[in-house]
Amino acid sequence: MQQQVAEELLTSVLAGAVPLDVLLNDNFLRDLHHRMYGEIWSWAGRWRQRDVNIGVSPDQIAVQLRITFDNIRYRWAHTDDWTARQLGIAVHAETVRIHPFTDGNGRSTRLLADLVFIAAQDPVAMQYDWNLDKRRYVDLLREFDAHRDPQKLAGFIEVQPIDE
Repeated sequence: MQQQVAEELLTSVLAGAVPLDVLLNDNFLRDLHHRMYGEIWSWAGRWRQRDVNIGVSPDQIAVQLRITFDNIRYRWAHTDDWTARQLGIAVHAETVRIHPFTDGNGRSTRLLADLVFIAAQDPVAMQYDWNLDKRRYVDLLREFDAHRDPQKLAGFIEVQPIDE
């Protein structure tokens, strides 16, 4: 199911049918999670209700996601200090930091990062390669949490031509 959802959404983003403003939205993230896991978990697409050892408090998830997506959309529209590659990674790292779902956060936020990266490119040519050293990846996510700069994490996560 996950692969089917990814293919459908990637095709839509490549066709220009799903712009950045739609992707950078908490409702889109909820829908994405539900589409990926709705046949597996009855709670798919619902914000986490319990505190866990990572992420924000459950009562702050919706607020933090809206603020985060608003800030990212504004920064992308009004500055030129991020590349499309860094934008997608910032979206991924911020949503992982918030940890909105009980499970499936990594997979859904990596797909969201791919969609954002593709939507932000002109012309579209590259996608992320998520085959990576997990330990270094987690260390760089923690480093991102400390300073909110996506450069090191984006530099670590390789990209490849979209047709691979």
